[in-house]
Amino acid sequence: SSSCHPGISGKSQILFALVFTTRYLDLFTTFISVYNTVMKVIFLICAYITVYMIYVKFRKTFDSENDSFRLEFLLVPVTGLSFLENHSFTPLEILWTFSIYLESVAILPQLFMISKTGEAETITTHYLFFLGLYRALYIANWVWRYYTENFYDQIAVVSGVVQTIFYCDFFYLYVTKVLKGKKLSLPMPV
Repeated sequence: SSSCHPGISGKSQILFALVFTTRYLDLFTTFISVYNTVMKVIFLICAYITVYMIYVKFRKTFDSENDSFRLEFLLVPVTGLSFLENHSFTPLEILWTFSIYLESVAILPQLFMISKTGEAETITTHYLFFLGLYRALYIANWVWRYYTENFYDQIAVVSGVVQTIFYCDFFYLYVTKVLKGKKLSLPMPV
């Protein structure tokens, strides 16, 4: 089909690819396990294949008019914050911190696109729900690690809570509309 459909934000997918790229640079410096290495490589490959599919393979169906969030509004503050607040002032640590901060806001272009179009396909809403659930489960993991290992990473926890807050309104709409068999549509201003 050559028509545009409200769907996945290519800009959010670019941000997620950047998140995984900057987070997994330790592939070149630290070996943890074969499983860890393979999973990081799979995450990177999937992220870049997704961007390729959106911008090259299915570019005719990509809704560039509604995927218009300006990424510099996220990248500039996240970059500055990663230099100001990190665990140690080394290149890999700053890039890891950048990835944590960026992941907390990477969904904003997708949410902006939904608010601009006023609707989302059912498959897109399921995708967003599970992305948010993945983040909420991270919070549960941090609580578990705090009580079992006495481990607490303030940067990761605060960023995860911020990201989960961005999903709260979407979660409400998902439960009240999508799970009841209705299409996710937002009230549009007159």
